[in-house]
Amino acid sequence: MSLDDRLAELGVTLPEAATPVANYVLARRSGQHLYLSGHLGKRDGKLVCGKVGAEVARDDAYALARGAAIDLLATARAELGSLDAVRHVVKLTGFVNSATGFTEQSAVINGASDFFVEVFGERGKHARSSVGVAELPLGAAVEVEAVFEVG
Repeated sequence: MSLDDRLAELGVTLPEAATPVANYVLARRSGQHLYLSGHLGKRDGKLVCGKVGAEVARDDAYALARGAAIDLLATARAELGSLDAVRHVVKLTGFVNSATGFTEQSAVINGASDFFVEVFGERGKHARSSVGVAELPLGAAVEVEAVFEVG
């Protein structure tokens, strides 16, 4: 089954790939790896801002991380032409704009990890870091970046 078929089976429609807002690229291929820049968590195409554990609930942040993973796939498809070129999700790094005392960053970034395993199966399992930060660009609640092995 192609990954586009798998996404359709899951009821996921990839958006158009975003455009960088500064002097960087959203994806850079180097050898067998595709490095994807951080994608911010959005709801209905709009950036969600605030501190997770205060203005943004943990479960809402989980959904934002999942949405960022969907956007990462849109960027990968735009760069590669087809998601079928992705062999493995190698590494995922998630950043959570955390309220003081919030310690459930891993539960938030599970939104992206769970999604990649749902889409890719065993090939979606990856190394990961979940980091709580004081601020994110534009006040975003969540940011996720990834490295894929491609062929």
